[in-house]
Amino acid sequence: MNFGEYLKISESMHLVGDAQVSEAMRYHLEKGLGLHESVFRLYSRAWFELVEEARSLYDSDLLALNDDDTDLVESDLGQTAEYRGRRVRLDAPIPLASRLDEAEYKGRKVSVGKPFRTPGEGKKFAVYVRTPGGRIKKVRFGDPNLTVKNNNPARAKSFRARHKCSEKKDRTKAGYWACRIGRYAKAVGLKSSKSW
Repeated sequence: MNFGEYLKISESMHLVGDAQVSEAMRYHLEKGLGLHESVFRLYSRAWFELVEEARSLYDSDLLALNDDDTDLVESDLGQTAEYRGRRVRLDAPIPLASRLDEAEYKGRKVSVGKPFRTPGEGKKFAVYVRTPGGRIKKVRFGDPNLTVKNNNPARAKSFRARHKCSEKKDRTKAGYWACRIGRYAKAVGLKSSKSW
């Protein structure tokens, strides 16, 4: 499969050069799956191997990643260090792994990190996030009177520049989610899944 075919198949992760890849990586590229939506169980050996392969390809400028996947490979995730005489994985909070996407907010069960529409409220979208202190926060974003036109390259470029999307790293802020809403197109009912 050549570069053009990979690019058509995968918007989230694609090769930008010739490289030998594992069967697992090839599957993810062909199915258009990023690291954050891998078919492997979170924190499994296969998942860590996939992240490490992606990190190696990314560091060699052979793999293009979206912002979420870039955050994963640029972190210490999966790397090991010695702690109290044992080798442990870094940036892998195992006790929370089974509960990463569910939480309680004001007495209700909510999904964390999954944007949704908020009709009738002051903003177009909202998302529940976990703060560094472990608290759950509802982040509202998006003008309800405007439409998301991320399928127009000129508008998308202008939006990225105006909002400084490359600088938005804090998941507890509205700007972070506004810059990444295209990734959740199906969940929020957008016409285009292209990222800003």
